[in-house]
Amino acid sequence: MKLISINIGKARTQQNGEKLETTGIYKMPVDGTVKIKSLGIVGDFIGSSKHHGGPDQAIYVYGAADYAWWSKELGKELAPGTFGDNLTISELQSADFNIGDRLHIGEVILEVTAPRIPCSTLATRMGDSHFVKKYRHAERPGLYCRVIAEGEIKAGVGVTVQPVGGEAVSVVEIFRDWYEKSKDESTLRRFLRSPLAIRARHDLERRLERLHF
Repeated sequence: MKLISINIGKARTQQNGEKLETTGIYKMPVDGTVKIKSLGIVGDFIGSSKHHGGPDQAIYVYGAADYAWWSKELGKELAPGTFGDNLTISELQSADFNIGDRLHIGEVILEVTAPRIPCSTLATRMGDSHFVKKYRHAERPGLYCRVIAEGEIKAGVGVTVQPVGGEAVSVVEIFRDWYEKSKDESTLRRFLRSPLAIRARHDLERRLERLHF
């Protein structure tokens, strides 16, 4: 695999239903070397810190293979960064990854922590009020990652995958569960044994607690 594109978003306002919001979802490819720090790419804007960003969702990765599927589905080419991804990687498909898998990109190491859950900001970005539903059913959510090793990277470098050891929880499993809300205690505990992002972990912990009340 190869890093095709590094994408950075600047603050931009858009009308999302009845509210005017400031978002960083409109990301554009950049040339040259960029710095990856613990909170993401230096210079990238995070609009909603409640749902995005932070150490466990510092970098959003999307695959060219998943983009190719969407391009065919929508009947138009989608440029790197269209979904707000920071890094676009060749051959990558969301369905192939587990929570805890690591991506080695030059001197940078990322760890997969969660799928992306679509929101109305993405639907507005795509100009399609039904896009959240389409995104859910496509089950190609991309990968949120934490930064294990900081460093500098540039487009064109190779990418290798280090699979998580032990029990595997797939990214797509967590994505489905966000909507289906499993009430099976053993399933929830299995999910929680993976190195999930803190937001996903808190949701699972609350649901697990409710099983006993």
